[in-house]
Parts: sequence; structure tokens; C-alpha cells
Amino acid sequence: MSKDQSPIILAFSGGLDTSFCVPWLKENYGRDVITACVDTGGIDTQAAIALEKRALALGAIEHVLIDAKQDFFDTVIRYLIAGNVLRGQAYPLCVGAERGLQAERLAKIATERGATTVAHGCTAAGNDQVRFEVALRTLNPDLVSLAPVRDNSWVREEQLDYLKKNGLPLPTQGSAYSINRGLWGITIGGKETLTSENSIPESAWVLSSNAFSKPKDLSRHTLEFRAGVPVALDDESLSPVELIEKLEVLAGSYGIGRGIHLGDTVLGTKGRVAFEAPAAITLITAHRELEKLVLSAQQARIKDSVAAVYGDLVHEGKQLDLACDDIEALLASSQKRVTGTVRFALRPGALFIEGTSSPHSLLAATKGVYGESAGEWTASDAVGYARILSLTGSLQTRAGRATGDSS
Repeated sequence: MSKDQSPIILAFSGGLDTSFCVPWLKENYGRDVITACVDTGGIDTQAAIALEKRALALGAIEHVLIDAKQDFFDTVIRYLIAGNVLRGQAYPLCVGAERGLQAERLAKIATERGATTVAHGCTAAGNDQVRFEVALRTLNPDLVSLAPVRDNSWVREEQLDYLKKNGLPLPTQGSAYSINRGLWGITIGGKETLTSENSIPESAWVLSSNAFSKPKDLSRHTLEFRAGVPVALDDESLSPVELIEKLEVLAGSYGIGRGIHLGDTVLGTKGRVAFEAPAAITLITAHRELEKLVLSAQQARIKDSVAAVYGDLVHEGKQLDLACDDIEALLASSQKRVTGTVRFALRPGALFIEGTSSPHSLLAATKGVYGESAGEWTASDAVGYARILSLTGSLQTRAGRATGDSS
């Protein structure tokens, strides 16, 4: 038995792996277990009650539920929107971006309960094991991290047998698909995502299951942003969390945000996962169009370059790294004039941006009309500008002639 008698703080989702961890940790470490669920979206009241009942029935002495949805937006999602972050030009980091925040809350609970140890149910095969432990070590290098399922290579059948043998409640079984849900979207894993050839079946989609079998008529909507933060949908002022939740239902009913992402895991292998992110895709698409109206080309180019790095750091669980603070400061600065309204239309499977307006419009600021009249310069100015702009190429051509090199 360990001499340390402080409780173990277990990140608890209610699935098989974390359900197994509760009694196994108690038995093998002789210490109390406190389960903690950091809600970053996807947990309604009924699910929260069921989670607590399950945790206590499995032997936890306490279950802690923390509503962190607003914090998730403030510390992560607002920057994913500001950076228009899409991993592989497709995937908006639906699941995984919240792990740093969850680890931070676990560490805080450990400090409050006088605990020296935290645990999670991650396996050796996925990204989350790295994300959790990178974040936890960054927060508190002295905090002991346990991963029983990973470290003992427990397989699903062994965990089920252990729970049955001890007369403990089993998690709900039967689905052929693994579903993870949060405020920024859903990921779906199944046999089809283990290879690169096929999509998941229509019945496996969660938010858009009837989008094409029962197609809805075209509808038009507006999104309002203030300094890069979404503040209103169809002229209704909402908190960012409320807006995302409402937009998920609206855009999801049209099949917006479906995708299958094939990319690089934190461990360096290739991985594939289906996802549904109707709110994320709609917001990023609308936000990007508004930025085109108010940001200069140089601002956009610099911001896009650091946003790609930011997406990689978040994907790897490194958003607590000071480099992220620096990038977030730049992203926040870039959003000062990203205020305005975006009008968009929804059809089954299609999101179309109809127009944007902003008090900081660079298009409205010019005296000219694109393709019609210059306004800001004369014809002779244009001739001179073209001559100066071509100077580098002209000199290269002359130099090539002198050496006989025409390439």
C-alpha cells in the first residue's frame, strides 16, 4: 500500500476506460478516488446526473462537475476563430483543444484537495494521453500522473470482466461508433475510419442525420461579430456559448460541417476521424470573410502564418506554453477592427456567404471603384507603378541575356 494517502483525482467521462479506473485505482493504490468531469460542452443536466451516479456507484468518494464552457471559449475557441484554424484545411479541432483547460482544472482540484496524484483513462494509441500529460507537467511538474489502461495495456474485454467480477455497473454498450462531443463539435470513430477508403454510413452522423433524407428549404441568416467575437445570430444578442449551441442546431440540420479528417497524430502516425462541426465551420467561414473586408493583406498573411503554428500547438496539448501566449496576443490585436455583420444562406450541404458589412470596411474606404475607376491615382501613376514593380524581373532578364542564361 502506498504511504501517500491523499486522494487520486481521476478525469472521468463515464466510459469504459474511466469507469474501470475508479475501482482499479482504489484496489491497487489503497487510496480514495475523486472523479472530476470538466464540462467543455456536450453534457446536459440528465447526463450530468447520470455521471455522478455512476461515479459514486463505482466507488468514488466524491464527484466534481465543473462548467467550463465559457472558459473554453475565452481561453481557446476565441483564438481558434481569430486564427480561422482548420487543421489540414478541414478539421476545426472539434475534440482535443479542450484538454489543456481540463488538465488545468484537474490540477486545481488536486491542489484544493491536497492530492499529489491525478489519473486519466487514456490508452497508448491516441493523442489525449500526450495532451493531458504535457499540460499537467507544464502546470505542476511535481504532480504524479497515472494512466492505468495505457500503462497496463488493458483491453476492453479485460476491463469489462473486471467490472462484472466485482459487481460494478457497466457502461452502456452497443454502439459500433466512438463519439466524443464538446462545444466545438463532435468526432466519430468507427471501422471505416481505421482505413482511408470509405466514409461512415449515413446513420452514424449525429447532428445531421436527417439533413439529406429530409432536406430543409433555403434559409437566410446573419452573424454579428464584435472585435472578432460572435455576439449575435439573426439579430439576437447571445453569449458566445449560447450562440455556438444555437448555431450547432441550425447549421447541423442542413448538414453543414460534416467531414472526415486524415492527418498526423501527436505521436507521428497518420489518423483518420469523422467529425461534425456545424457551428465551428459556419463561424470560421463567416469570420474569414469579414476579415477579408477589414484587414490588410499584410495583416492577414502574418496572422495566418502564426495561426497555423497555434493550431499545431493546441493539437499537441501545448496551449499552456508561453509561445501560445505570444500568438494569442497577436491574434487578439488583429481582431480590433473585425467588427461587423455577415449574411449567409443555408441549403442542404451548402453554406454560402452572401455579403459582409463593417464600419471598418477597407472596400468602402477607397475613393475608387474596382475595375471601373481609379480614384486614388492617375493613369500616369499606374504606368510608373507598373514600371517600378517590374524592375526586378527586367534586371533578371538583362542579366540572363548577358550570360546566355534564358531560364
